[in-house]
Amino acid sequence: MILGVDGVSDFNALHSRQHDEEVQLYAFDVLALGGEDLRPLSLAMRKTNLARLLRGRPDGMFIAPFETGEIGPDLFGAVCRMGLEGLVSKRRDRRYSGGRSKDWIKVKNRTHPAMAREF
Repeated sequence: MILGVDGVSDFNALHSRQHDEEVQLYAFDVLALGGEDLRPLSLAMRKTNLARLLRGRPDGMFIAPFETGEIGPDLFGAVCRMGLEGLVSKRRDRRYSGGRSKDWIKVKNRTHPAMAREF
């Protein structure tokens, strides 16, 4: 991702390839490591493996934080105030499953320009 001066990711700047030296990697999860399938592990365990994998990582690589507790409404309010597209909430005690699942939910900011895109 590329962060704008306001600290919000700028997809157009990333897509343009004119700012490649500014790109930062935010890792959210790890599904396999050293040939081992980590999908059966809980999200919390996969995050632990991700932290180990990226320990001593170079500048520009970050592990996306995992917020716990009943912060959903406050976090979503902050997402909307920042003008972000939305957020995804996952259960930390569940294994990874591809596709839609009752173990995660994507909540979209209906005022974000992405909601008005036509495909």
